[in-house]
Formats: sequence, C-alpha cells, structure tokens
Amino acid sequence: MTVEQLRNMHQAKPFHPYTLKLADGNKVVVRRPEFLSVSPVGRTAIIWEPDGSFEVVDLLLVASIVVRDGKTRVRRG
Repeated sequence: MTVEQLRNMHQAKPFHPYTLKLADGNKVVVRRPEFLSVSPVGRTAIIWEPDGSFEVVDLLLVASIVVRDGKTRVRRG
C-alpha cells in the first residue's frame, strides 16, 4: 500500500470509515478524517481514537485498506 492510496481513500467524498489491516494481522480503524495524521515524509501515520488515545503505524506495514461497508479494498501491490 502506498501513501498515495491512503490519501485517496482518506480524501474520498463522502468520507467512509475504513480499516487498515497490518502485516502482523492487527487492524486499526480510521473513524473520521481528522483522526488520521500522516507524517510529512509519508512513512508513518498516527490514528487517533475518540478518547484521545492513539496508535502510530508504519505505513510500509499496511497490507490492505477496507471500507467498513466491505465494498472497497485496496491491497498492497
């Protein structure tokens, strides 16, 4: 998965929550557009939770992106 694919999904109108599936099997949900911050270099992202907690993700470890309704899936290629 590339940072460009993530940006395209993130900037989609209307926004739909999506899940990042990581290479180790973990999943991280991006619930709202403002809950994702990508580093200027595009290597890492911070995904915020509504309670203020967050997870830092190495974008090279994202295996796929899945929209919650199950209609869109972007795989690393």
